[in-house]
Amino acid sequence: MVSVVNVRPCVAGDSARWNEFVFACPDATFFHRIEWKDIMESVFRHRTHYLLAERDGQIVAVLPLAEVKSRLFGHAMTSLPFAVYGGVAGCDSEAVAALEAAAEAVARKAGVQHLEYRNLKQRHADWPSQELYVTFRKEILPDEDANMAAIPRKQRAMVRKGIKNGLVSQVDPNVDRFFALYSDNVLRHGTPALPKRFFETLKAVFGQDCEVMTVSTPEGKPLSTVLTFYFRDEVLPYYAGDDLAARDLAANDFKYWELMRQACARGYKIFDYGRSKIGTGPYNFKKNWGFEPVPLSYEYRLYKRDAVPQNNPMNPKYRAFIAMWRRLPLAVANTIGPHIVRNLG
Repeated sequence: MVSVVNVRPCVAGDSARWNEFVFACPDATFFHRIEWKDIMESVFRHRTHYLLAERDGQIVAVLPLAEVKSRLFGHAMTSLPFAVYGGVAGCDSEAVAALEAAAEAVARKAGVQHLEYRNLKQRHADWPSQELYVTFRKEILPDEDANMAAIPRKQRAMVRKGIKNGLVSQVDPNVDRFFALYSDNVLRHGTPALPKRFFETLKAVFGQDCEVMTVSTPEGKPLSTVLTFYFRDEVLPYYAGDDLAARDLAANDFKYWELMRQACARGYKIFDYGRSKIGTGPYNFKKNWGFEPVPLSYEYRLYKRDAVPQNNPMNPKYRAFIAMWRRLPLAVANTIGPHIVRNLG
């Protein structure tokens, strides 16, 4: 007798089982964790639609979705806003198909303009896709010296420069130093900062799986910082910021080496450098470390759009906004920014 797949919304009592499945499923990522549901709702006030598929009473696939509705940027259903990876996680092909069918029904009922899956790998060759992003992932070798030797020569020289400058790394108990460097950094790039409350929530919700490391001068001046997620055997540096003096002192190079070195010592196996836009400074920086770019397959089901939306800084129509934003006082940008960026995802 063939068992039947049952698809339904995730409810409060499913949280533990959802995460147990996510930690065991090879297709799942840190961004499939159930904690993101409350973060989307409480911090960004986005309506969520978390769907799960069961077979014989066991969860066999999950799909986290959040609805983003904005006058400026439109109405979308995304898996998942503020995440580099998303889409369905599951190895049961029938359950995966059933979840995607349910997601389409939810999206149509909500009246969204499009449904977006942020897949690691292509799933729907016939869907419109966004070919803007790549990810960088590489094995962490079990020996510290081997990891240093694996860094290309020029980049390795920058790491050694940071070491010679006497830079110091420290794990921070809160996000205060992180947010000061991060918000100043994104302002210089002309983009709104996420709210400080978001980062405080990440630390509170994910506990030891969310860590802030800040690099300082020997005298204690903060230069560069990174907020990192830990998932299974992976380390994911995700949000970062730096001071203007960081580049000359090789603080960013030292920072990522320290993160890799410490991850090696703690037994982590994969260094996930995260998403970058093709041809940008971060893209080139990660390639300089010997990481090879892997295209991300962001796929779209268009309902009330003729083309994939381009709500990103690479879009020429945002050049004037970016130039204007860079001129704002930091306090003003940090007050206004969260109201804008929550709608971007």
